Amino acid sequence: MSNDGPTPLERFINGILPENPVYRQILGICPTLAVSNTMEGALTMAGAVAFVLICSNILVSLIRGLLKPHLRILVFTLTIAAFVTIADRFLAAYMYDMSKLLGPYIPLIIVNCIIIARCEICASKQRLGAAVMDAVGQSLGFMLGLMSIASVREILGFGTWFGKWLGWRVIPAAAPEIWSNWVIMILPPGAFITLGLLMGVMNWIEARSRKARKAVAA
Repeated sequence: MSNDGPTPLERFINGILPENPVYRQILGICPTLAVSNTMEGALTMAGAVAFVLICSNILVSLIRGLLKPHLRILVFTLTIAAFVTIADRFLAAYMYDMSKLLGPYIPLIIVNCIIIARCEICASKQRLGAAVMDAVGQSLGFMLGLMSIASVREILGFGTWFGKWLGWRVIPAAAPEIWSNWVIMILPPGAFITLGLLMGVMNWIEARSRKARKAVAA
């Protein structure tokens, strides 16, 4: 397998913002929309995806010389499934309430396009260092996407931030005449609205940055 491609540092940096899984690649949208109405659910999902992604990239990179083209997707899927099972059983054993809350979305990490894509694009083609840095960068990017969406939805929908774990209340509950929680934000429509608005903000920032760079270059 060829080791040509971006350096480990480039892989890491690209995964956070330039190739952010949520806002740039638009991958993993199903769990992003489904579990992002609280910070606790978002961070738990991000942690599970990070564990599976990092472990899968490591293993695929180590065996990349043995991969057969017609079997690589099968190998990727079996590898991912093994680590998803570990993550799922860990949550069921030590974070049972969160495991019940996330329901089928932890097992569905098996078909998460972020993980399969990184195995195909990076881990199966580059050395271990690049594969690890790519997985860490993509994991941080996915976590950033989930946290940004969950922050907006939880604050507007519940008036809290990390309400279940830390009990932080951002909007006073004793002032209904000033503010009432937006129930729509904790429902599916709120997920789509928040994702669309934040994606628009990201595109606007990128357009402004590109315009500024062109002005400097001119």
